[in-house]
Amino acid sequence: MKKHLLAWAVTALAASSALAQTGDTLAKIKASGSVSLGVRESSGGLGFTLGGGKYVGFHTEMGEIILSDIRKQLGLTSLEVKYQPVTSQNRIPLVQNGTVDLECGSTTNNATRQKDVAFAMTTYVEEVRIAVKASSGINAIKDLNGKSVATTTGTTSVQTLRKNERAGGIDFKEVMGKDHADSFLLLESGRADAFVMDGQILAGNISKSKNPADYKIVGEVLSVEPIACMLRKDDPAFKKAVDDSIKRQIADGSLAKLYDKWFMQPIPPANVKIGLPISDATKAAWASPNDKPMEDYVKK
Repeated sequence: MKKHLLAWAVTALAASSALAQTGDTLAKIKASGSVSLGVRESSGGLGFTLGGGKYVGFHTEMGEIILSDIRKQLGLTSLEVKYQPVTSQNRIPLVQNGTVDLECGSTTNNATRQKDVAFAMTTYVEEVRIAVKASSGINAIKDLNGKSVATTTGTTSVQTLRKNERAGGIDFKEVMGKDHADSFLLLESGRADAFVMDGQILAGNISKSKNPADYKIVGEVLSVEPIACMLRKDDPAFKKAVDDSIKRQIADGSLAKLYDKWFMQPIPPANVKIGLPISDATKAAWASPNDKPMEDYVKK
């Protein structure tokens, strides 16, 4: 009897592994009764932690709603959501290897990443900007000459800055933070003169700082980037389920209410507003749901 049980267990494990490898995430979720949601710890209003394993934010809560819709679609009475914190460096490998089923953080959808992973419909369109101390005298890219500029390991923001036509002849030192909170600390502590990152991440970290009035977001918009949930490639059924939930949330107005909750109302832990009204670019993405990469947003 024990041999039969062992053989059954080995077969079940192999089947589960095969489901993950063949990209049938819905079957994997139904068989296991659980799903892994990739979340961020310091990605502004899109996703952050309150500590103690509690993760919140616009994309975090939207991801939870997506998974609730999928639970209903699969006819499950319950679904265990396992929260997996990810970083800019490890988020793509963790999706690829099956550790994370759905990553809803602050990931830019671009052509290079589309070779490795798939993206859901765009739910936030970001503008990359520069945060500085209000007393710094820095107001534009040209003012960064000879300065130290912080960004987060695994992101594309400084490359974007270097490619900007206004950055020609500008010489600055790049310093790296391990995550967005660490990068902001580099600015806060004076180890960096500027922090280049997604505007809402900058705004979110400023709002949670000891003295928000000490900082400002300045300069030209460096790039416009579609932010979307990330999932494994070649799994059309799971992608459709995710996209269908997003489109429902857009259509019934619940996504707009969720945006207002996390960007226009006081949020924990400090009960301070980020105060970032929904942009025209994000409204346009919701009006015509799509999964276009950032290269399609570049003005021709």
